[in-house]
This record gives sequence, C-alpha cells and structure tokens, in this order.
Amino acid sequence: MNTAIITCALTGVLTDPRQHPVPVSPEELADSAREAFEAGAACMHVHFRQQGAGKGHLPSWDPALAVEIAQAIREACPGVILNFTTGTVGHDQSGPMACIRAGKPEIAACNAGSLNYLKVRADGRWAWPPMLFDNPVEKIEALLAVMRGEGVRPEFECFDLGIVRSVSMFAEVGMVAQPQYNLVMGVASGMPADPELLPLVLKYLRPGALWQVTAIGRDEVWALHRRAAALGGHLRSGLEDTFYLPGGARASGNGALIEALAGVAREEGRGVASADEARALFGLA
Repeated sequence: MNTAIITCALTGVLTDPRQHPVPVSPEELADSAREAFEAGAACMHVHFRQQGAGKGHLPSWDPALAVEIAQAIREACPGVILNFTTGTVGHDQSGPMACIRAGKPEIAACNAGSLNYLKVRADGRWAWPPMLFDNPVEKIEALLAVMRGEGVRPEFECFDLGIVRSVSMFAEVGMVAQPQYNLVMGVASGMPADPELLPLVLKYLRPGALWQVTAIGRDEVWALHRRAAALGGHLRSGLEDTFYLPGGARASGNGALIEALAGVAREEGRGVASADEARALFGLA
C-alpha cells in the first residue's frame, strides 16, 4: 500500500495542560488540528477534557462538548476524519456512547482487551497506583453495538499480542466484519516500541486488514514509525503519544510532530493521504 493515512492524537487522557502544550478548549483543539491537517494528518483522534479553570487535566464525557469540539475541528479542517476516544475503567460506557451518538465521528476507538496498566519510576516506585484497564468481551460487544447503530467504524486498540489475536476471534464470531487494527506499542506493560517486534505482530492480523501503529515514548519511537511506514502500515503521532521530535528536541505542538511523521513516510517511499484519499482507504467514501 503506497499511500499512508496519518492520524494525529491531539491531546490524550493523561497529559496535563499545566505541564505540556496540549490543546483542551474547542478553539485550541481546532487550531492544533488545523496545524496537523496542513502538515498531512487526515484523521484526528479526539479526547475531551473538562473546560473549567484548572480542570483541563480531567476527562469529560459531556456530549454537548463533544459536538462543539467536533464542529470546531471540522470547520477548521474541511473533510477531516474524526476518531473519538471511548476508553473507560469499569463497565459504565454511557459517556462515550453519548459522545458517539451526539458527535457522529467516522471512527471510534474500541479497546480490544484488558491490560494491567503499569509503569515504574527510576527509583523503583510505581509511577501511578497499579490499575486494571478492563475491557471484557461484554463491554466490547456493547460498544460495538452502538457503533453499528451510528454507522461508526471501530478501530481496535491492541496493547499486546493476545489482544491482537482476540480481534481475529471477534471477527470469527461475527462481532465485526473487517477489523481495523491500531497496534499500541510502548506502554510499559504492553508491547514495547520495538521495530524488530512489528513484523512478528503483523503475522497475526486478519489478511488484508488495515493497520496502524501508535508509538508511545520519547524520540526512540521514530525508528518504529519508520518500520511501520516501510511495512505498509498507516501512521499516528501527536501530543497524546510523545512530546519529542526525531533527535530528541521537544515538539512545539501537534503540527511539528505530524510534519516529522509525514517526512518519515515520504522517506520510506510512501505518499501521504489527503482527507478524500483517506476516506476511500478507510471505506468511508
């Protein structure tokens, strides 16, 4: 596949705007999306944050806010594809479901399995209290039902090889017809951001499936982006995933990260998909 779709992960769920240059308000998200769009991103992965003063580090599932953000990004980036987050801890998914129904994204993330979400600091302490990111099959089935009802394409977030293999079983039992994979590599308790691992993981995807890599980490993730581009995958970066450009300099914003990622794609002989081309490749046209 010669043309690469680039997704920009604008904000994320953990990044604190008091410490990092992540966009939070609809206006900030639209401005940042425009920079990424002009640099080559055809799809925006969107998280929602609380809007009150000092609350921008907290998630929001307000459907009215989702609509406001979606409209702002679409106005700033004509033809852009929106991809909504859906991740929750626990069984209550009413918030993400309401945001999907209200905001009408073309794509939404579907976390395809559970993960002990862990990280250890250099001094041997937990970076945060160990937590279970729980995504049992019944939770996935309920979310997929809403996506089908709204005509939203699921993107299966896969944090380890067992989750990748589970997605194939979802297809076998009829939960999804043609799964689209997002291989999340670099979470400390999931698959490492290892370029040598990627070809092995690809063996376990459904034949002909669309796939992309989400590379989490510092400047070392760029070798993985390059391998993904060389192997024909679609690409993703943004301030949710890294703050660092190739070579280790801190990124000024999403536009700089996407500009660097588009450069990697072109160096590997890949074209960068326009919004219209991305819609056709995703089967959204």
